[in-house]
Amino acid sequence: MAKRLMELSDELANAVEHVGKSTVAVKEGGRVGVSGTVWRKDVVVAAEHTIRGRPEVTVVLPSGETAVAAVIGRDPTTDVAALKLNAVAHQPEFADPASLRPGNIVFAVGRRVETGLNAAFGVVRAVSGAWRTWRGGRIDQALRLDLEPFTGFSGGPLIDAAGRILGINTSGPRGAVLTIPKATVDRVLQGLLSKGRIARPFVGIGGQPVMIPSALCTKLKLDDNRGVLVVVVEEGGPAEKAGVTVGDIIVSIGNTRVSEPSDLLAALDPEAVGKPLRVRVLRGGVSVDVDVIVGERGTE
Repeated sequence: MAKRLMELSDELANAVEHVGKSTVAVKEGGRVGVSGTVWRKDVVVAAEHTIRGRPEVTVVLPSGETAVAAVIGRDPTTDVAALKLNAVAHQPEFADPASLRPGNIVFAVGRRVETGLNAAFGVVRAVSGAWRTWRGGRIDQALRLDLEPFTGFSGGPLIDAAGRILGINTSGPRGAVLTIPKATVDRVLQGLLSKGRIARPFVGIGGQPVMIPSALCTKLKLDDNRGVLVVVVEEGGPAEKAGVTVGDIIVSIGNTRVSEPSDLLAALDPEAVGKPLRVRVLRGGVSVDVDVIVGERGTE
């Protein structure tokens, strides 16, 4: 039994050591430095909030050498930043976090300037679907971990027991470890590398939840008596151009029922910019369909 435990311990240590070849330290992040994860041959991913406002940072490679990396894109909504690394870096291996189950072993890995490679052992406590950050960014999967963070862990990878990268870690509520899964990092990185930014979609309305009279629900065959009352329409914005007016009640976008303002936000992914959204509103007791072309904030 003791021998098997030692073998398991060595296997896990080897997994951490393996991913350590793709984990760098970022000197300027936080109070004592943070971590970064090599995602491609010349691209490092970091937690955006730790290097906010910096055009470039100094990274410490696994070899101990230092290199200057330019910040080539950032997305505060998902806390992902991309760094251009002009140095030789080890290409990592990845795994799909969608295969994780409660109880699976994981490690948060990071690198600090003074202490080198760091790791924290934990398990997956729960797995659930996509969610939105308070800034509106879409995270493709929620991973709840039983794992104790360490100083400088932000930007480092979350790995499975085989040393494969599942995503990058950042600070969550009340100091918890929050993982940005691989699918989210890949999607954001693609936008950052192609455009240098992530589009900020908008339609230019403000709304609040409202109850729809039962008689009207029956007349229009609505299966939900809730909607979003439009209380503000931005002048010159996409919604105004499409004919949405104050007092309209939004009940659906495409085939998705709308009952809360957050349902509107969920339809506004960066990929929606420039595309029409079929918005169904109640106006004067009748149902009206309006096609709104999603705009990009800052370009309207």
